[in-house]
Amino acid sequence: QVQLVESGGGLVQPGGSLRLSCAASGSIFSIYAMGWYGQAPGKQRELVAGIISGGSTNYADSVKGRFTISRDNAKNTVYLQMNSMKPEHTAVYYCNFKTSVAPYEHWGQGTQVTVSS
Repeated sequence: QVQLVESGGGLVQPGGSLRLSCAASGSIFSIYAMGWYGQAPGKQRELVAGIISGGSTNYADSVKGRFTISRDNAKNTVYLQMNSMKPEHTAVYYCNFKTSVAPYEHWGQGTQVTVSS
């Protein structure tokens, strides 16, 4: 059974940086998109950054110019480099892989990111 294992969350001061990683354990095939979603307290889970198989990326307006998503296809791993962080970036961050074969979507367990002085 495939699991997505996240790492890299924690507490950071405003203006600081963190790097999240998400790796698939087990065999996973036909990945066409990877992404990071954030869920702030009392809010819905929303897409923060995504990357598709062709390499195109998209970002939420609140993170453009601050966050960078990248991937290592050979390792089935996706990263999120977060720079110049703000308190409003505080959330639980979940990685997501979309595949063209069942079960079509995989989620990580979530990692807490807190931006506070």
